[in-house]
Amino acid sequence: MSIELLTLLFFGSLIFFLIIGLPLSFVLGGVSVVFLYFTWGANSFFMVTSQTWGAMNKFTLVAVPLFIFMAMILEKSGAANSLYTMMHYWFGRIRGGLAVGTCVICAIFAAMCGISGAAVASMGAIALPAMLERNYDKKLAVGCILAGGGWGILIPPSVIMILYALITGESVGKLFAGGVLPGLLLLVLVSTYIAVRCYFQPSYGPALPPEEQADWSTKLMSLKAVILPIMIVFMVLGSIILGVATATEAAAMGVLGALISAFVYRTLTLRMIYDGAVQTFALTGMIMWILFGAYCFSAAYHGMGAPALISNLVEYVPGGPWGFIIFVQVVIFLLAMVLDPMGIMMICVPVFLPIVTAYGFDTLWFGILFTINMEIGYMTPPFGFNLFYMKGIVPKDITMGDIYQASFPFTIVSIIGLILVMIFPALATWLPSILVGV
Repeated sequence: MSIELLTLLFFGSLIFFLIIGLPLSFVLGGVSVVFLYFTWGANSFFMVTSQTWGAMNKFTLVAVPLFIFMAMILEKSGAANSLYTMMHYWFGRIRGGLAVGTCVICAIFAAMCGISGAAVASMGAIALPAMLERNYDKKLAVGCILAGGGWGILIPPSVIMILYALITGESVGKLFAGGVLPGLLLLVLVSTYIAVRCYFQPSYGPALPPEEQADWSTKLMSLKAVILPIMIVFMVLGSIILGVATATEAAAMGVLGALISAFVYRTLTLRMIYDGAVQTFALTGMIMWILFGAYCFSAAYHGMGAPALISNLVEYVPGGPWGFIIFVQVVIFLLAMVLDPMGIMMICVPVFLPIVTAYGFDTLWFGILFTINMEIGYMTPPFGFNLFYMKGIVPKDITMGDIYQASFPFTIVSIIGLILVMIFPALATWLPSILVGV
């Protein structure tokens, strides 16, 4: 049977079982094992177990549950309340200021934890009611949280980047450093969009009335809310950049910082730790099962002759190397509308990375592009994760259709950011090159 027909059957089976609602990890693993058996026979099962065991022995994976646990603790600690109060005082007097402040908090939260849901849940519970109460347009209020919530996988630390490093052999520290400037770029672009739109359409984000505007002493006192977040960011990123700790050790320091933060805010309880641990076990288990399935997938597709097929297909992509990069971004963007970001990475990176390397592109830069695309995927209909996180938080008068519409302009702004990083690779590669100790 030809590799072309095998590919159609292989991916057709994957898509079919995903459409009927089976879990991604079992679809990836189950279909791959069946195809491996008919390609290489029963001996192929030993290869799968060997690869999976080797992957699970990688020390870097320990960082995944630690970063997730840190996010769970931070979400429950009360740090978001204090940050939002500070942003309320500093940004409230300008049009769209609460929405811009919400984006800034999302960026700070992203720099403290490595997943997306923490910022969406926190800001959805705190910032959204405050904006709606002050007559902000509901789509603007929802959209800024959708956009900012996705930065948790781009602004380091990032669980997605750790998994990308495991697959590609890229340095976790360099990936973390490479995500800083693109993350700040998206913050600036989204904030600029909000400010410009509210300037020309004041009803979208009215300024706070004079009686709610704080004086300078109150503003300065509120700045103490950033002390703990800065401490946590320094404990995590600073320790990696200064060469004091590996990414895994830095994750443990981040957990310590999150626990200290909860203690300072007097929210640290055994019940909080228990709930955070249970959520961490659930998310980590899901990630590990996807990893198992992904290794089966990679082994099966390569065993069927995928490298030769992909090399031949690339010749038909117009535009040469840059045409290929654009083609990959479009494919990832479309997949992100319907698949889990981690699953997309496990499927696409082993397939596309050899060609990226053959064309001479920087794999670090490609990893940042990939991560930005995954971040956009968190808010793109119909199955973006942040859309469903948000649906569980918003008032009943905000429908799923409203949430879909709210995501559209922020998706466009984020795509502009992706294009800028494509055009100017130094946005992703300059900082890692400067930080020699990474």
